[in-house]
Amino acid sequence: MRMSVEQPLWRALVAYRVLTAGYAVTLYCYAYHDVRHPLLGGAYVGLLAVWTLATLGRVMSERRCTKGFLTADLALAITGILLTAVVDTRARIDSGAFTLPSIWTAGSVLAFAIKGGWRWAAVASTLVAVADLVERGSPGGDTLHNVLLVWVASIGIGYVVEVARISERTLARALQIEAATRERDRLARDIHDGVLQVLAMVQRRGNQAGGEAAELGRMAGEQEAALRTLISGAPMPAPRAESGAPPGPHDLRVLLAPYASGRVTLSAPGTPVLLDPAAAAELAAAAGAALDNVWQHAGERAHAWILVEDEPDAVLVTVRDDGPGIPDGRLTAAAGEGRLGVAQSIRGRLRDLGGTAELLSLPGQGTEVELRLPRSGPADGAVAGAAADRGGTV
Repeated sequence: MRMSVEQPLWRALVAYRVLTAGYAVTLYCYAYHDVRHPLLGGAYVGLLAVWTLATLGRVMSERRCTKGFLTADLALAITGILLTAVVDTRARIDSGAFTLPSIWTAGSVLAFAIKGGWRWAAVASTLVAVADLVERGSPGGDTLHNVLLVWVASIGIGYVVEVARISERTLARALQIEAATRERDRLARDIHDGVLQVLAMVQRRGNQAGGEAAELGRMAGEQEAALRTLISGAPMPAPRAESGAPPGPHDLRVLLAPYASGRVTLSAPGTPVLLDPAAAAELAAAAGAALDNVWQHAGERAHAWILVEDEPDAVLVTVRDDGPGIPDGRLTAAAGEGRLGVAQSIRGRLRDLGGTAELLSLPGQGTEVELRLPRSGPADGAVAGAAADRGGTV
């Protein structure tokens, strides 16, 4: 079905054709005794009336109004215009008498406009204009006025129809997306109430039991994380950009998404967190370095959480774990040993970006690393130059 703005145009065209056919018949009957060949003109006007009534169904919808019908309809109108020079007297033609089809011709042109848009309307109205000029013999003021009126009106209506069809497709697409979103939300509720809870329970019980059950719990945790990402619409890693393509802002969520697993819970805004490509890569790398420390020092059963906050003036990434925490003096000792994971891989990266990295750890209560990157940082070139490899962990 087309938009509601198009179907009324077809109904209006049906009414227009009937009324103007009746008007053409009445006008000709009134001038019957003044024309040169009244019988020939009467035969054409009668044919015009029969054609109009017989083809009412053709102009009720876009599907029925075929190209063949439009061509025959326009040919009938142009034939009537040219036949006027034979049927009527030159004196009446020069005085501005109507052509045999009169204003019925405009209905034929409007059918082209509604069917094919403004381009079809321009072609049909131009053909009618040429026929009018041939019939008149010279471009008088009234002739040019009528030709221009039909030309502008038909092209305007054709353009409106094209806009209506584009709007219809856009609306249909929006309705499809809305329906798909509602269905996804419904499935997400059902999955959350059932499958996710079962997977979380399997992970918890498997970790408590140990042995082969722990491996089963780990796999259940990974599946839970993947399923949660799927139903929540979280971003998946984006494909690598082609060489030479102009860089654009990167979504930080996409860079952090690969870290999500059964042991890492990623919480991010529902909208893209856009950053300069180099800054986004460095911030994600700093978060990855913090996770490396968790796996190396917090134990196999540790769980980590990544929280992304998109504030007006800064982006915050918090990495928290439930491990044993960092003993007092450990960071200082690690730096003395030349192990600069926190100093360089985390704090160094944020310092080069113009941000800060705060670390809070209490023995027995886990560790929390807060990475804060202001929206207005150093120039892109400086950020890209600072993106050097900083290996090592605490």
